[in-house]
Amino acid sequence: MEILVCVKRVPMVGGKVVVTPDGQDVDTRMSGFTVSPHEECAVEEAVRITGRLGGTVTVLTLGSPEAADQLRDMLALGAGHGVLLETDGREWGPIATAAAIAAAVRRRAAGPAGPYDLLLFGNEAADTGDYQVPVRVAHALGLPCVTGIKNLQITESGGAAGSEAAAAAGAGAVGRAGAGAAAVGGAGAGAAAAAVAGAGAGAAAVGGAGAGAGAGAGAVSVAGAGAASVAGAVGVARASREYRGSTEVFDLVLPAVISVREGINLPRYPSLPGRLRAKRAVIERFQPEYRGEGLRKQLLRVPAGQTRRAEVLGTGADAVPALVRLFEEFGVLS
Repeated sequence: MEILVCVKRVPMVGGKVVVTPDGQDVDTRMSGFTVSPHEECAVEEAVRITGRLGGTVTVLTLGSPEAADQLRDMLALGAGHGVLLETDGREWGPIATAAAIAAAVRRRAAGPAGPYDLLLFGNEAADTGDYQVPVRVAHALGLPCVTGIKNLQITESGGAAGSEAAAAAGAGAVGRAGAGAAAVGGAGAGAAAAAVAGAGAGAAAVGGAGAGAGAGAGAVSVAGAGAASVAGAVGVARASREYRGSTEVFDLVLPAVISVREGINLPRYPSLPGRLRAKRAVIERFQPEYRGEGLRKQLLRVPAGQTRRAEVLGTGADAVPALVRLFEEFGVLS
């Protein structure tokens, strides 16, 4: 099982967020960097899957040369390979980011290593929180996609259980939803509007031809003819999530794109051998061409927070009457 996990270098902000004087960036001079919590869980999930089924985990990030530090952090958790799509430090939007990731996946598939069987993402980045990249990558590659997953089971197609599950998924048993609205999908045919809406609302995914528009609330779309063929499937993913009090379950023929949420597992702490191995690991580096998206950032603004003021009620016995009145206001005293 060959798994790609995409992560992002984000500021480790534990206190007040400060914006640079020009209003264009978050001031990170006094903060460290990490990966988004959702993505750390995605790496942990991938390591667990390959530990059970065999295979390797590759972690990929798009960012400045310093982002290699975050790749090494993930290698220390058990990932086997690191790929850095190196940029000049400019912030790439979700459209350009997804295009660069899709190109890297295609490049890998055309090489001797072969394609990835599963692409895992965090549900959203901790800084921008735009929810778009997994769905856009799936749409670009023509792969089925589900988002917001809190439980994931992978079955290889070689066994009887895997063949049975693959046949069920190929026959159109794409999802078993409680009351959810979800279209799960065929290859590369989902409407862009459906993809963006699915990403923003945490809804499921990219549909087959016309499925994105045809699936209404409470409906589950059957995968289109462009979906991965059952005969060539490497396995089946059963993914589930909670939605408005019910559980939605999706069966997807691999390869597929899945984004997971924090809480799907508890990430391990890196071991000392893992840290030493990660320090020596060679990071593959590529320089994708920057593509503008036609969007321009105007200004970042930190919302005004609520201010609280402490009031001294008194000292010693003189404060007792004021304290009693305060208890009465809170309804503590009857």
